[in-house]
Amino acid sequence: MTITLHRSATVLFQGDSITDVGRLAEPDSPLGHGYVRIVAERVRSARPDSDITFVNRGVGGDGVSDLRARWRADTLDLEPDVVSVLIGVNDTWRRYEAGAVTSALAYESDYRAILTQVKNELDVQLILVEPFLVPVREEQWAWREDLDPRIQAVRRLAEEFDAALLAADGLLNQAARAAGDAAYIAGDGVHPTPYGHTVLAEAWTALAGL
Repeated sequence: MTITLHRSATVLFQGDSITDVGRLAEPDSPLGHGYVRIVAERVRSARPDSDITFVNRGVGGDGVSDLRARWRADTLDLEPDVVSVLIGVNDTWRRYEAGAVTSALAYESDYRAILTQVKNELDVQLILVEPFLVPVREEQWAWREDLDPRIQAVRRLAEEFDAALLAADGLLNQAARAAGDAAYIAGDGVHPTPYGHTVLAEAWTALAGL
């Protein structure tokens, strides 16, 4: 499905460092330097007569429970018209890097809770972006065991909440195969390169019919 960007809509992007990309560290760049900024530039170019507001509230290091904890202040209180969410890879990363386990069931429960809140309180359109991994190190292939159930959860939630789904995992892994080098898409397997962000932004704007 696609979404409709009304002329004066407020579009909110939520997530972790993949969404943040410098917006917290650089106050003069409130949209950061990743896919959010590229989306905003492309929409403004395609819709120069519109007054669409783009807001980035990504926070580096966040897992889904962190996002849930700040959901009211950083989402509900902003009263957006469109909410785009990309969260989950840190819940996987922490398992393998720090031994901190968030089950897929807990992940889906927290994710469902925030979507329920926003749907109950606001008239919004939702875009759910799959968490993704583009393995660049051999040991990262084992991470799929933890990440894949989270991707499946996002797909279920997109259906449940009538949200647009951006199937980012397959998209970026296919881009890596086409490029012949996973690091060309995500240098560490998790954080997209500028080209990876461009691929993600193109898919996001396609969901808006642009």
